[in-house]
Amino acid sequence: MIISHKYKFIFIKTRKTAGTSIESYLSQYCDDMDVLTSIHPPIAGHEPRNHDGFFNHIKASELRDRMDVKLWNSYYKFCVERNPWDKTLSYYHMMNYRAGGKLSLEKYFELEDYCVDFSLYTEKSIQSDIIVDRVIKYEFLLDELNQVFKYLGIPFSGDLGIYAKSEYRKDKRHYQDVLSSNQANLISRVFSDEISFFGYKY
Repeated sequence: MIISHKYKFIFIKTRKTAGTSIESYLSQYCDDMDVLTSIHPPIAGHEPRNHDGFFNHIKASELRDRMDVKLWNSYYKFCVERNPWDKTLSYYHMMNYRAGGKLSLEKYFELEDYCVDFSLYTEKSIQSDIIVDRVIKYEFLLDELNQVFKYLGIPFSGDLGIYAKSEYRKDKRHYQDVLSSNQANLISRVFSDEISFFGYKY
């Protein structure tokens, strides 16, 4: 998560959406007074600072409640969301990596540990209310980041320069070639809000 007083933006970090890469890129333009939460594992060039009481995947509603209301209202707030079937598969590969390669896809689904981030950028009492200014679609990441960075005045050549944590996923097959129909249907139910709001299709 980043709060940049220099560029007047707030970046809400969702999971498996290039959040670490975006944080790392933006950190080079942040001032000493900006808020940058820690990255695990650390990445060279990213220096966490002023983050006491904050954490990387903090909810926008919780952050709002901790901030000065004038700053919250005036700063540009954005995050990234991803096709839920692709996101789930990416999250599984990370979990399998952390389990030493011993977590099967079937066992992962039994754990019911899903990478649902809808609450990170919606109102805590009315989750149909998105409270950030823009939700970037991961599928169009660089194009949409270019638009946001241009609006904020942040230099961008069209490449983040780093793709952190991509090493987790060795199997690059499309999710349709990996997921069973039951698994795909389960994801449809779990991520029904995202599918409804953003029009994702299997």
